[in-house]
Parts: sequence; structure tokens; C-alpha cells
Amino acid sequence: MDVVENRIGTGSATGAAQGSGSGGATGPEPVEPVEGVGDPRRALGGFLRARRARVAPEHVGLTGGGRRRVRGLRREELAQLAGISVDYYVRLEQGRATQPSPEVLDALARALGLDAAERGHLATLATPRRGPAPTARVSRPLLRVLDALDPLPAFATDHRLDVVAWNDLGAELIGGVADPDRRDRNQARYLFLDPGSRVVHPDWRERATEAVGQLRVSAGRYPDDAELAGLITDLSTRSDEFRRIWASGEVLMCGAGRKRLRHPVAGLLTLDFEALNVPAAPGELGLVVHVFSAEEGGEGAAGLARLAEVVRDMDVRDTAMRDTAMRDTAMRDTAGWDMEERPGLPVPS
Repeated sequence: MDVVENRIGTGSATGAAQGSGSGGATGPEPVEPVEGVGDPRRALGGFLRARRARVAPEHVGLTGGGRRRVRGLRREELAQLAGISVDYYVRLEQGRATQPSPEVLDALARALGLDAAERGHLATLATPRRGPAPTARVSRPLLRVLDALDPLPAFATDHRLDVVAWNDLGAELIGGVADPDRRDRNQARYLFLDPGSRVVHPDWRERATEAVGQLRVSAGRYPDDAELAGLITDLSTRSDEFRRIWASGEVLMCGAGRKRLRHPVAGLLTLDFEALNVPAAPGELGLVVHVFSAEEGGEGAAGLARLAEVVRDMDVRDTAMRDTAMRDTAMRDTAGWDMEERPGLPVPS
């Protein structure tokens, strides 16, 4: 199995995004920046607004207070719950107050009912990191690991959700990512701009929400990443669903669980998955290796066996096509050499 050529593909996030399976439409030019992208102060305020809109007053011991013009908590209600002044909270939302103390952040997180990932994101927005994102390279040891995981499907993504490495089963499981003509190599573009993603992912809305939540974490961590900002802006312009989920302030980190995926030949597969982190540098986001498995003897294992058979058949066909091409080339070269040795006869072009 040719590991390097089959895994790296275009070799960069930009090249992977250009290998689009989403029809190549560029859509209208974005007219304004997306809240939460590029400007950390606006990102902090936007996240707070989105999260207070998700908190029902009755769930935190407050009465409805009559007709409300906005969903969720009012600014003064959140400030009261967090034990801070309304003026200071308003300045936080407007980006006029910077670097709130850990105590203020903890109080806001408690009042909003944030989980661990959301608390971490809030802290990141309050103390933004400036400068380019560190480069997470696809190393040869990582490629060997992916290859050694066979017969388990596996692939790796970077902080922009570009699929940058894979083994054969992993590529086929998620829609044929090894072939840029079959699908876009960016997971978010594939989910939101390619209708075929809804066939591969029966639980499409969950996968879409995960993708947006992961991009929000990356955007908070790396506000100066122009490629990431461009991706989010492009998706916000071209997809109403992306824009709606983004506005909800969703934050998610890769973890573990169970997913359903559908393959045109292997059928519907229900598989367990684990996300393994390969940091680009200490404390930084890097690559995430997604590994799928199934309990031995179950329907999931049977589905993986069917998928492996599909991949073997594809390898046989690819080998046969390469052998035929090499034989035809050799025959043309030989014919050309024979003609050159026999003057007066035309030489094949």
C-alpha cells in the first residue's frame, strides 16, 4: 500500500479545500465580517449574547417578567446572577471591557450553565492569542500509525477541519475523501455545501453542529488565522444552516461516542469512535485522529467487514488499471523504438 501518496493528497489545507466535491460554486462575495471571527473583543461579546439567549429565565429561578422582546436572559438579569454590575457586563458585550478577571469569568460561566468546553472557550476569548496558528504537520510516524490501524477506519483533521491524512477504510467511510472529485476534503464545506453529505451522515444535524462547534473553538484560539476566518465567512455567506448554528454560540470538542454512517455498498454502519489528539505544540490545537471501531460479532463489525471488502475490490480494480496503463505505455515505447530502427516507416506519435 502506497502510504504517502494515498494519505497526504494535496499536502496542504489550501490545496485540500481546492479539491472540492461541492460543485465549485463560489457564491456571492461576503459583505461584512462574521461575529466571533477575527476580532477577539467582538467574539467575547458575541459569545456572551448567544449563550444568554439560550438560558430560559425560569430555569435559573427567575420569573418570566411579562412579554419579552428577546429570547433568554436580559443583560441585567445575567449581571445580577453573576454578581457584577450591569454597566460592566454591557461593556463586556460591547467589547469595551477587556481581560475580565478569572473570578468574573467563573461567575458568568456558572450563571450561563456552561460546560467544561464552553468554559475553556470563554477563557480563551478573554485572553486571546495573537499570531499565526502553529503548523501541525503530517509526520511519517503518524502515517504509519494510520496504516497500522487497518482494519479500523481512521483519518486525521486539522483545526480548520481539513482532512489531511487517512487510511483506505477511513477515506471510504466518509464519502471517498481520497478522491477530490468525489467530495471536498474540508469536513465543514462537505457537510454544508454538498448534499451528498446528508446521505453519508444520517444524523446530519448532529454532525453539522459538531463541525460548527469545533470551528468556533478554533476561531477563538486563533483569531489571526486568515484561512480559518475565510472558511467561516464563506460558509456563513453560502449556507443559511451554518449561519443559524454559528449564531447559537455552539462550542464542542472532539471526544468519543457512537456515529451512524451510510456507504452505498456496505450499507448503514453504526460505529464507536474515539478522537485522539496530536498537538502541534504544547497547549496548542493540532491534528485530531478519528478512529472507528465496532464490538466483535455485532452488526457494526459485519458492516466494517463489508466496507473492507469494498476497499479490497477497489484496490484490485486500481491495480488492474495501472497494470494495463503500464503495459500500453510499454507497447507504445517498443513500437516507437522498432520504427526508429527501420528507416522509411512512420514513427508513431
